[in-house]
Amino acid sequence: MKKVLTIDGNEACARASYIFTEVCGIYPITPSSPMAEHIDEWSNNGLKNIFGDKVKVIEMQSEAGAAGLVHGSLKAGCLTSTYTASQGLLLMIPNMYKIAGEMLPCVIHVAARSLATHALSIFGDHQDIYATRQTGFAMLASSSVQDAFYMSLISHLSTIESSIPFLHFFDGFRTSHEIQKIEVLESGDIKNLVDYEKITEFRNRSLNNNLGFTSGTAENDDIYFQATEVRNKFYNKVPDIVNDYMNKINNLAGTNYKPFNYYGSSKPKKVIVAMGSVCETIKETIDVLMQNKYEVGLVEVHLYRPFSVDYLKSVLPNTVQSIAVLDRTKEPGSVGEPLYLDVVSALKDKNITIVGGRYGLSSKNTTPAQIKAVYEMLDNPVNNFTIGINDDVTNTSLKEETNFKTNNSREFIIYGYGSDGMVSASKSIMKLVGDNTNNYVQGYFQYDSKKSGGVTKSHLRFSKNKIRSTYYVDNPELVVVTKDSYLDTFDCYSNLKPGGIFILNTIKSEDELNKCLPKKLKEYMLKNDITIYTISAYELAVKVGLKNKISTILESVIMYVTELLDYEFAKSKMKEYAYNKFFKKGDKVVESNYEAIDNAITYLHKLNLTLDDGIELNYKVDTVYDAMKHRMGDSVPVSAFLEYPDGRFLGGTSKLDKAAISEIVPKWINTNCIECGKCSIVCPHGVIRTFMLNEEEYNSAPDYIKERCKEAIGKFDSKHYFIVAISIKDCTGCGLCIKSCPGKSTVKALISSALETELKNKEQEVFDYLSNNISDKDILPNTIKGTQLKSPKFAFSGACAGCGEPAYIKLLTQMFGDSLIIANATGCSSIYGGSASSLPYTIPWANSLFEDNAEFGFGILNATKFIKTRIERIMEDNLDNANKELFEEYLNNKNSIDITRKVFNNIDYDNCPKELSELKDYIPNKSVWAIGGDGWAYDIGYGGIDHVLASGENINILVLDTQIYSNTGGQSSKASPKGAIASFASKGKLNNKKDLARIALSYPNVYVATVSMGHNQMQVIKVLKEAAEYDGPSIVIAYCPCISHGIEGGMTNSLDMSKLATDCGYAPTFHYNPETEVFTLDSKNCDFDLYEEFLNKQTRYSMLKKINPEHASELLRNNKENAIKRYEYYKSLVTEKDK
Repeated sequence: MKKVLTIDGNEACARASYIFTEVCGIYPITPSSPMAEHIDEWSNNGLKNIFGDKVKVIEMQSEAGAAGLVHGSLKAGCLTSTYTASQGLLLMIPNMYKIAGEMLPCVIHVAARSLATHALSIFGDHQDIYATRQTGFAMLASSSVQDAFYMSLISHLSTIESSIPFLHFFDGFRTSHEIQKIEVLESGDIKNLVDYEKITEFRNRSLNNNLGFTSGTAENDDIYFQATEVRNKFYNKVPDIVNDYMNKINNLAGTNYKPFNYYGSSKPKKVIVAMGSVCETIKETIDVLMQNKYEVGLVEVHLYRPFSVDYLKSVLPNTVQSIAVLDRTKEPGSVGEPLYLDVVSALKDKNITIVGGRYGLSSKNTTPAQIKAVYEMLDNPVNNFTIGINDDVTNTSLKEETNFKTNNSREFIIYGYGSDGMVSASKSIMKLVGDNTNNYVQGYFQYDSKKSGGVTKSHLRFSKNKIRSTYYVDNPELVVVTKDSYLDTFDCYSNLKPGGIFILNTIKSEDELNKCLPKKLKEYMLKNDITIYTISAYELAVKVGLKNKISTILESVIMYVTELLDYEFAKSKMKEYAYNKFFKKGDKVVESNYEAIDNAITYLHKLNLTLDDGIELNYKVDTVYDAMKHRMGDSVPVSAFLEYPDGRFLGGTSKLDKAAISEIVPKWINTNCIECGKCSIVCPHGVIRTFMLNEEEYNSAPDYIKERCKEAIGKFDSKHYFIVAISIKDCTGCGLCIKSCPGKSTVKALISSALETELKNKEQEVFDYLSNNISDKDILPNTIKGTQLKSPKFAFSGACAGCGEPAYIKLLTQMFGDSLIIANATGCSSIYGGSASSLPYTIPWANSLFEDNAEFGFGILNATKFIKTRIERIMEDNLDNANKELFEEYLNNKNSIDITRKVFNNIDYDNCPKELSELKDYIPNKSVWAIGGDGWAYDIGYGGIDHVLASGENINILVLDTQIYSNTGGQSSKASPKGAIASFASKGKLNNKKDLARIALSYPNVYVATVSMGHNQMQVIKVLKEAAEYDGPSIVIAYCPCISHGIEGGMTNSLDMSKLATDCGYAPTFHYNPETEVFTLDSKNCDFDLYEEFLNKQTRYSMLKKINPEHASELLRNNKENAIKRYEYYKSLVTEKDK
């Protein structure tokens, strides 16, 4: 029996996979993580598989670890699955060879994703799955969310029958996160399809059968070849096995699956061969083209490995004259991409012209117009073509007819702001309509790389017919914009249908909007009879207690204006959904959402436009950065990257963003300021800065600077002036600066003010002038005040508002400036630190992978040292040079950052050896830091960290410890303490946090420290200084509050939580310096009576009593007991003289 669900591809796949899985080895990676999260959630909720058991879910330290666990579990006789993507899949390849060679029935489900080459991308293509085509795994492709369910079933059934492991894949983000209304079979129907005798045979081959077989032997040249070829017959049977199960599913579900499916004209001359989500777009295109007498078709590949020539030929019409094979990958240096090469080989005896082309890398949008261009190209076939880009370098691109449309659905676009909840609201709308009407729905979601505060774009479709449009909405009848500042930055209206609706969230009045809206927008709206509504959603959100969460309000408004459902019925369903989503967070949150739903439309107003006023907007698009800022990156030609074909970008471009995303910003009151610098040191984004002006700088400054300055506190040779400046257009509104300001006599020097007010007060001009014209001051070095008078080399990143991580990095760059080289592990810090083209670093920064960052940094260090040795040799050999004194100074102080920089600045390069001139950038001594999160340091990269710490080399490691996999959505890591709720620990983590610092202390020559920005900023400065100066390995573990912690009152209180974490003994601070052999416990007086208060102020702990009431008290008690034991241990290490 079938039932209908509105779900995404990840859930569709996981639902089928759960039925067959006994053990699940997992490790999180975007975009596949939700599959494993669903498995874990269903297991914890007691859902049974076909064997009557809950799935055993085991999170490992890496994908390589997960693959090893899968292999071992299979060898012991359990049906075992895993879920992965991209680099994670590559880490599984060694085990995939073993699993295939040992003929173990297994399915790896892959949300196919780009690989990290010149750059990382989390979006979808087929690079990862093609990299495994030689492993011996059978490979089955899904084209849609519906397919993801059925192909998942077929892969599990087929692997059991064939004893050949399967890799089932679908397009990452395109299918994995696409929401569709699909049909699913009940497990009772599926049970009858399972070959239980084959499962028994599998278990009889396991290590537990008492027959004493040895497995995984070493073989030599005499038998290895023959033992490889013996498995041929099993692979030869796979296509028929898959076809047989497809037929059985077809009979149950009314589908028409085959290893290769043909779609199109009965007598086509031109055919495309493809696999994945593009097939749905091709089918939609074919339907329209056939109405216009085109004789075209599609061969949709499901079974990619083993590649069956017979099944391909069986569906290929005899009339075909030319074929275009579309590959969603790039294989540099090959004569063609993988699918193309397979098709050419399979059809070599046919008189058919076959060409290959590339499309859709990193989820690049692939439209019906592009598919039409492919068919038209087949009139005069061109090999090695591309679609969807402008390749003006090698000229591979096909021209497309941009006005070719095929879609008849109702379409909406919703522009949101990262963390405002609009993606969740869009998904809720999909579910509301999908679950409560006979209509089909589809949702796609675009994100930029900022962790919070970036632009989100939801593409929604509704139709009475099945939706095959696997591309972005391009002609919506509704556009919603949640930030009026977007209208100044990019075009979000010109594809709006005539007669459509435009909803703008803004605090501006009608008069103000008529003055500040772009003239082009107003002209378009009036010409095309667009109805414009405005709503002050933030005003209502604050009133009902939702702070900046406007999603429920906008969802209610959208349901009202679009009439997708009866509005009263929709409100009742929205409240039902709100309760199910928020009841764990307490009645207050639920009631606030109810109130928002009921009152939303009272804040909705129709806007009357006039053409009298308005602003002229002419976007300057001279660079890649400009194009991306204005959301025109898709139009950037290949030639734009000729200067840096290796993927490099010039840093420091984030300062150009000026997105003005926060309605509320800080305002400085100079008369209340004590010049402490605390506001600046805690700012995660480098938005608020302190400046000291000497007399010359003060006298040269414009009046609007002078009138804000105050005479600086302290003794100077001449008068100095102090000022605090705020880049209000870069402010995220976290409020940490205001919270941390001590003020004068408890009256704060920082208060909240409206962005519009401060723009009028020239606050942005103040910041810009001071940043560009005032020099750094060497006053009170290595103090809070002194460090904050230095320019940060890391500013305006895409980190979440109030994030606990970036302030440490920013401080590091202020202390060590241009001497820094940073190797950054993949994770939150690499995404907000290195997402093109808004780049916050102005010092050398690089990312390799997730798992290898310590080794990557170690390589940078040793290469730098190697070249420095050469420089020393050159100087020693040229002491008769005119630069003799500088050479000697360098040789005597080669590890000094200051002196080597001075030598670099003063050498006469016209009178020194040419080789030295060529290497001059290596003369200043560098401080190499490997930075990353706890997922890297505690789990996947721990082996590398251990090795470089043991090396004795001068490598520095900064661990940004959020105690969770923040970047992939909040999964448990070894840094997660006992009882903490996270994905893969949904009822509270059952084991203790790994004590990484204690492990590092086992090496007596390693500098080890823990720090907490909210607790003691001077200790942070002292530790970073000592770690950098120590001539040996160092590791600094920084406690970092995260949005995933669910802090009471939000991230405005993150510093308070950081302080409380240390005060209560949860995150003690200390440092051990091998030079002095002194261990210092910096948090000497922890009060464990505060411990429960700390836990209860975070939903990751407070929710435990609702989710797992039976064990909550015990888990949280153990959490505290472990903290006390840990603290007592560190207390015992305190050097006697330091007690």
